[in-house]
Amino acid sequence: MTAFASIAAAQLVVFAASSLRDAFEELGRRFESSQPAAKVVFNFAGSQELRTQIEHGAGADVFASADGGQLRPLEAAGLIDPPRIFARNEPVIVVPAGNPAGIGGLQDLPRAQRIVLGAPEVPIGSYALRILDAASALYGAGFAKAVGAHVASRELNVRQVLAKVRLGEADAAIVYRTDALAARDSVEAISIPRQVNALAEYPIAALRGAHDPAIARAFVELVLSPGGRAILSRFGFQ
Repeated sequence: MTAFASIAAAQLVVFAASSLRDAFEELGRRFESSQPAAKVVFNFAGSQELRTQIEHGAGADVFASADGGQLRPLEAAGLIDPPRIFARNEPVIVVPAGNPAGIGGLQDLPRAQRIVLGAPEVPIGSYALRILDAASALYGAGFAKAVGAHVASRELNVRQVLAKVRLGEADAAIVYRTDALAARDSVEAISIPRQVNALAEYPIAALRGAHDPAIARAFVELVLSPGGRAILSRFGFQ
């Protein structure tokens, strides 16, 4: 008998960061196969947008974020169980296939005429700002400002950032490595030097007001289990 066999049939509503889409859809199928009567419904968006929806009473059962800052106010308000880190992710630079702007590394980013970043309140946007600030120690005090002069747009979630590059509407962007992998041959990924990069940590928690707390916590346990971690690893998460 599996750990999920005694859970009654229920719909599970999972709010998850956009960068988790591919891995969590696979995890949802795994959960439904272990509990055939259960139906997993996802809401993928920027972590800050999902947190706001929860704060305004949206009917979520589980929340998985791309950074801890979005869960801390929910935990302080007593809305969620204690968050647990389940994955990590590495920001990278992405350029369109063929790299028309000739970006060889982070130091070349000011060479791009159209750069797209996440909005500052979005985890990937916050990580990008931290990376650019740290890079000023390597490439000079004006580096972040030089990059900022070529920012064409700031998007509300990482998949929107990625889409701009895939559609040829940007010469370069900063996204997670998992998103670059999901884009396959339509983009090229360029690593960011470890000494200035910002490792993203992903926490997950069940909502205290979940429709069925047992099934919500069971999904969290699946994500944290060896099988769940294997799925996350296959999609590029650390």
